Amino acid sequence: MKAMVISQTCQLTENTSPLDLVDCPKPIPHDQEVLIKVSVCGICHTELDEIEGRTPPVSFPMVPGHQAVGKVVDTGSEVAFLKIGDRVGVAWIYSACGTCNYCQSGQENLCQQFQATGRDAAGGYAEYMKVSEPFAYKIPSSLSDSEAAPLLCAGAIGYRSLSLTGLKDGQNLGLTGFGASAHLVIKMAKHKFPQTNVYVFARSKKEQKFAMELGAIWSGDTTSQPPEGLDAIIDTTPVWKPVVEAMRCLNPGGRLVINAIRKESIDQEVLTQIDYPRHLWMEKEIKSVANVTRKDVIEFLQLAADIPIKPHVQEYSLEEANQALLDLKFSHVRGAKVLKIGLV
Repeated sequence: MKAMVISQTCQLTENTSPLDLVDCPKPIPHDQEVLIKVSVCGICHTELDEIEGRTPPVSFPMVPGHQAVGKVVDTGSEVAFLKIGDRVGVAWIYSACGTCNYCQSGQENLCQQFQATGRDAAGGYAEYMKVSEPFAYKIPSSLSDSEAAPLLCAGAIGYRSLSLTGLKDGQNLGLTGFGASAHLVIKMAKHKFPQTNVYVFARSKKEQKFAMELGAIWSGDTTSQPPEGLDAIIDTTPVWKPVVEAMRCLNPGGRLVINAIRKESIDQEVLTQIDYPRHLWMEKEIKSVANVTRKDVIEFLQLAADIPIKPHVQEYSLEEANQALLDLKFSHVRGAKVLKIGLV
């Protein structure tokens, strides 16, 4: 089968080709595993973190990609529910131990043996992939493959982020950064909290305009001051400056939720600008988002089908994966990006 793989970590420039196109053996499913013929795979900023070494693959070469959609074409001997022909998706959570206190309480995202798709096990930038049955999710029929793929990470992690804000209807919500995840968060926020006003901080005029088109009441630059204080803010950026800027915009008792596995660098100059009375006092909170649970993915896919939430998508071929990643890092094309890999 064909696959795009990370062979080593490197720093991306506009002329870099970080992935190699290779022929490799088709996976064989065992026990509880299913084999999936991949139709599409979403592209995520986390792939940039893997390539640049902030959260590197466990081994090389590694097939990245954790927003895969396709059809089951083979099953292991212990598969109980999924059948050949079922359309399924695979998210960032590839596996967890299932027995620790976190797993037993539905917090398998915090499991010490958590494995990530495309980092700790081969992912979806390939014609085929395998995964354990409990970590494959049926895709609602109302969603196309390309529409469903970004929902598996950008959507599911956005759903978890919104839940962690503790927001109540009518309170003000801020979004800092307006890429694949945030453009889905605004859609679910408008549905779940119809009386809530959404304020968007984005560095480009194109993103600010897009936010207004999707229902934001205000949009401005990262350093802009919104017309009202915010009760919760979700940060989806890869850098530190928006975190500091967001904290000054929170109301007393407000909460900032950081939706990022890694920040690109430790910006000492920005961090030294934190002023306790201005940024942290009055019981303001900072909370991180760690991965997603199976419950997040299942609930969000159903919510997305019900509303419905359909992401804005730009499509690339598997062979164009390098260009797609560079566009993600440098071009800031609005919405989500997916690789179209095969017909299923």
